[in-house]
Order: sequence, then structure tokens, then C-alpha cells
Amino acid sequence: METLTATETVEGYVARLGRTLHGPGRLKRDMLAEARDGLLDAAEAYQAGGLDRERAERLAVEEFGPIDVIAPGYQEELTAGQGRRTAAVLFITVPLTALMWSLIWHVFPAAETAAKPGWFGGVAVTVDYLQFGTGILSGLVLYGLRRGRRPRVLTRSLGLLVIGQMPVMAVLCGGLIWGSQHAVNMAAYPPGTVATLLSVALWGWQLWGAARCLSVSSKVSSKVHARG
Repeated sequence: METLTATETVEGYVARLGRTLHGPGRLKRDMLAEARDGLLDAAEAYQAGGLDRERAERLAVEEFGPIDVIAPGYQEELTAGQGRRTAAVLFITVPLTALMWSLIWHVFPAAETAAKPGWFGGVAVTVDYLQFGTGILSGLVLYGLRRGRRPRVLTRSLGLLVIGQMPVMAVLCGGLIWGSQHAVNMAAYPPGTVATLLSVALWGWQLWGAARCLSVSSKVSSKVHARG
């Protein structure tokens, strides 16, 4: 690794760093651009001191450090970025979903008078509490990540929370839909159909973010172990 670093140009080094890092695309591009600019500035300073361009770039790269040494710090920042993004998505979409379904149940024709299964109310309250709790926890994670606290732990915990909770929510919400169809004709109520499709789309978005949290946070761990 040391030998390769000492013989690399700026573009080759930045390209290899980019292949090593994983995380949100825009943040990653910004970080690589910042690294490239810093390396080019250092190379220009060496060149102004009398070195040829190729030698100046190689010295700048060597001074910057081996990728296996600097990558964990970059990866941790990317992990925090992914955690902030997913936490923000959850903080917005989970309460939005709860509000949407609350309106559906209140506006749905005959919702108040239709006979529902005895367990319907308890399941609905459980779903509300789970959504409320997820929104609060997401806000706390977002706050912690913005303060720079334990990005890998918080990001990974957020991913595990969503993936662990999603099957439970799917069963509970599926039960609510099934129970409501026995009370009133949900298929004949377009807003209910739209709300169901939108909920599924939001769950997919949340699951994708959670999977990214787990994937990106694991890269920090593997790079730290590789250094050890």
C-alpha cells in the first residue's frame, strides 16, 4: 500500500479512494472533490518549489497518507451522512403516514357506525404508538448525528430498528386493512386505496434507507479491523 501511494498521481489516488468509500452519492462526491482540491493545491506548491508536475503530485499523495489509514475517517463521515438522511426520512414520513391514516379512518364513509372486529381498536392504537415512538427515536438519532455522536452506532441502530419493526408493522397494518374491509368496502373508496399504495411506497423507501444504514455502517467496522 505504501509503495502504491508513493507512486500514484492525484487522479489515480482519488479514484482509488472513491472505490473504497461507500455512502450517499452527493456527500461522497463532495468529499472526493475536497480531497482532490487539497492534493492539487499541495502539488502546485511542490511544483512552485521546482519539482516537475508528476513528482509534485506523487509527493502530495504520499504526504496525504495511505488510503487504508485515511479511509476510515472518511467512511465514518459518510456513515453519519447516511444516518442523518434516513433519520430525516423517518422523522417526516412516519408521522405523515400516521396522520394520513387517521384522516382516512375519520373521513371514511360509515367508519363510525360500521361493525369492526373486537381487536381492531387495540391494533390501531398499537400502530399509532409504534409510529409515534419511531418518529421520536428518529428525531433523537438525527439530533445525535448532527452533534457528531457515535455515528456508526446510531446509524446501525437506526437501520436495525426499521428492519426489525417493519415485519411487525406489516402484520398489524395488514390486519387493520383486513378488518376494515369486513366493515366497509375499502376497495370502493379511492382515498383508502391511494393511502395504502402510498404507505407501501413509503415503507419501501424507509426499508431501502435502513438497508443502506446497515451496509454503510458495516464498512466502518471492516476498515477499522483491517487497520488493526
